[in-house]
Amino acid sequence: MATDVQSFYKDKTVFLTGGSGFLGKVTIAKLLCTTEVKRIYVLLRAKRGQEMRERCAAWDKDPVFGNLMKINPEALKRVVPCGGDCQEPDLGLSNSDRQVLIDEVQIVIHTAATVRFVEPLHIALAVNTRATLLMIQLAKEMSHLESFVHVSTAYSNCVVEHVSERFYPEHLTCPAEKILELLESISPELLDEMAPALMGKYPNTYTYTKALAEQLLQKEAKDLPLSIFRPGVIIASYKEPMPGWIDNLYGPIAVLYGAAFGILHITLLNLKAQAGIVPVDYCVNMVLTCAWNTARDASIKLSPEPPIYNFTPNNDNLITWGGFRDKAARLRYTYPLTKMMWLPFLHCTTIPWLFRFTAIFYHLLPGYGIDLALRLWGKKPRMIKLYDKIHKNIDILAPFVITSWSFDTVNTRKLWAKLSVEDQKLYDFNMSSVDWDDYFLQALAGVRIYLAKEEPGQEVVERARKIYRRFQFLHRLLQFTLYSVAALILWSILKRLMGLFV
Repeated sequence: MATDVQSFYKDKTVFLTGGSGFLGKVTIAKLLCTTEVKRIYVLLRAKRGQEMRERCAAWDKDPVFGNLMKINPEALKRVVPCGGDCQEPDLGLSNSDRQVLIDEVQIVIHTAATVRFVEPLHIALAVNTRATLLMIQLAKEMSHLESFVHVSTAYSNCVVEHVSERFYPEHLTCPAEKILELLESISPELLDEMAPALMGKYPNTYTYTKALAEQLLQKEAKDLPLSIFRPGVIIASYKEPMPGWIDNLYGPIAVLYGAAFGILHITLLNLKAQAGIVPVDYCVNMVLTCAWNTARDASIKLSPEPPIYNFTPNNDNLITWGGFRDKAARLRYTYPLTKMMWLPFLHCTTIPWLFRFTAIFYHLLPGYGIDLALRLWGKKPRMIKLYDKIHKNIDILAPFVITSWSFDTVNTRKLWAKLSVEDQKLYDFNMSSVDWDDYFLQALAGVRIYLAKEEPGQEVVERARKIYRRFQFLHRLLQFTLYSVAALILWSILKRLMGLFV
């Protein structure tokens, strides 16, 4: 027997933006796996010379859909690509595709965004802010619309350290409409030069343009059945579509990846700060239940503002960045990499100058040594270029791993309480139930298989453990050598000082 949420999606037509992204793919997989949704229209653009239909057709070979294809090889036929691009002034939709969406769609899930913190302002505005306004305008034309879920971010209001489930327009230097007028009226170069003045206290174009998008939703979408979902830092899956699934190197997973390779040994990180991390499958489950609740709850339609759902670890199951590092470190021997370059370990500091100083010894000196060896072997040097990129990314991420935020999740907890027992099992997003030790076990296995492209199987793991033990011996030998040299130097200095007094 179908649950309440499953019954809601039966024979429904969904329009999904960002369907080729991390969150989008898991959303498609979950919908096809657990509901009898009629059709999913996905906004897709051509990429790297591959047309949007070719991109969609290749999904049957994507690991995220692996389990689904085994159960139902025909499932992806319910996914229909629509040519478009959120960076375009009209979403890049053809007139015919637009009309199909207007006539057929009942549920809109807007996940598309550029999450690059250093994205030029004119691009971030087009994708994150203007596209949201265009989606609102399109949704207002949809004659059968029942629910619209906008995916924002818990850090859209990172200028305050305690974030409630409300709008924060007071922190914007200029109204969103005026900023969009600038986007249309001045050159991209001039707009990008104005970015620091326009952004004010916002640390990057991503959080700023997501905050602008929220203001547009507050003002322009009052007559829509709308809800806003604010997830924390979305990381590898916990359970679905398979444990530990990950396909990108954004955020804290990049730290795990670099440390597992033995490349990253020092980083900026506040070990006492709260880590607002959430598994991607829990995010998807909440997005789908948000859509269900938005359609069924009459009070949402009567409310002057749409409900906002912050989604971060619950107060009874918080995790710090120190816990993040330590839990991963305890499992480094469980899932080591055969391609590691040195023993995995990670030191952390919140002091920028100390990070730069220690990086000389942990990163740059070994990097120059490896590059010299590569040159002698007739190969192209790469380590210093890699470390330059790593250090820039650490500086960009620093505000989000040094500051500690807290979040109200009242609406999120109320939504969880509305679900039946069956739906709570099928669409689990209860962050209180996450076993972080078990989660990191799954996440590190996923990093090994899906990012490092290591072969699954115990034989490969045992080979990696031999390499780990070899580097562990070399690491201890290096430590002993360095300590011995330091002791000899210190003894020599003391001996000379003593000689001066004799």
